[in-house]
Amino acid sequence: MEQAESNESSPTWTILPRIERRVLGVLVEKAKTTPDQYPLSLNGLTNGCNQKSNRFPQMDLEPSQVEDALDSLRHRGAVSEVQGGGRVAKYRHYLKEWMGVDGTELAVMAELLLRGAQTVGELRGRAARMATGQLADMAALRPVLRTLLEKELIIELTPEGRGQVVTHALYEPQELEKVRRDVGSSVPVDSEESSLSARPAATPVAAGAATSAPSTPAPPPPAASAPASSGGSADVAALRQEVAALREELGRMKKEIEDLWSNF
Repeated sequence: MEQAESNESSPTWTILPRIERRVLGVLVEKAKTTPDQYPLSLNGLTNGCNQKSNRFPQMDLEPSQVEDALDSLRHRGAVSEVQGGGRVAKYRHYLKEWMGVDGTELAVMAELLLRGAQTVGELRGRAARMATGQLADMAALRPVLRTLLEKELIIELTPEGRGQVVTHALYEPQELEKVRRDVGSSVPVDSEESSLSARPAATPVAAGAATSAPSTPAPPPPAASAPASSGGSADVAALRQEVAALREELGRMKKEIEDLWSNF
């Protein structure tokens, strides 16, 4: 097909309206999580766009709106129509080529397209379902995020560190401005651990600081244990965040299983 031939060129991604972003996110999600139902029909794609779980914001799209988005995406080279064994047209994506990403990077991008801005901890837990075995922990996610930053496909909305918020770079300008306002830059960040870069080296103690000390040793400073305490609190907060993300993921999986059973 013409789209398949164009995929051999360099990445051609661009900013997109929100419905087109939702359509692409759904196509990637279903291709990775329910491959037996992929490519998707217009009806299946519309249902996926309006799905209640794992979506933000919630949408209530008509098939005609999804069809218009598909037409636009086909002209952009991101989607193509394929003819299956039946008479119903189905649709597939070409986002690996369109964005210039690999499978794991695509899983992260799809999750951001489906939900928008989120913490890196939430992102790892949610994207892992579409990248089996590739995003087991934050150490596995960090290089993926670095690569996507280099490709300018994602944006850091808050400083690096525990609780950092990121999002995709496909927003239209006015939408991105609103996202930045909503998220802000006041999210507390744990300086003990950086999520995307290495910790800075500790400030060395001056060598001559003890030369003028009196003969009687000075008592140790009373607040010596404070750093350990603050570090422990940060660790507890991080664990709570991970537990919350796991609970949300479990709830999502239960909902998807219920949705699958309801289709039989």
